[in-house]
Amino acid sequence: MATIWKFTKFVLVLLVIVGLSWVVLANYSVIFSKTVVGEITGVERVEIPVALMARSDGDITSKVFSFAIGIKDQKTGEIYTASSEDRQWAVAQKGQCAEAVFLPYPPWQFTKKDTYFGARLVRLFECAK
Repeated sequence: MATIWKFTKFVLVLLVIVGLSWVVLANYSVIFSKTVVGEITGVERVEIPVALMARSDGDITSKVFSFAIGIKDQKTGEIYTASSEDRQWAVAQKGQCAEAVFLPYPPWQFTKKDTYFGARLVRLFECAK
């Protein structure tokens, strides 16, 4: 009976560890996101008509609203860059200030490690002069 109880505890602990690992891996970008507040150094709509016409999967709508974003962090002075399909970036302009959440690529994507995607605009405001 003691052996069955030990085995049951082992299986339960193993299931909890596997479950927690899966949650962290599945939500890596959200868990390790970075909030940046600072001046927008650049926001450009990415327009690649040839690539859009060549795609036949029907998911062109999201690519039409693709933006490249750069924000200079107020605290460190570092410029964070990312790509985004968030349509709110269409109204943002260089020189305005913004609070944005930058989602990092997971480290197991070796070619994109330590870079950001999906910059989510949280707040847009005029910079204090």
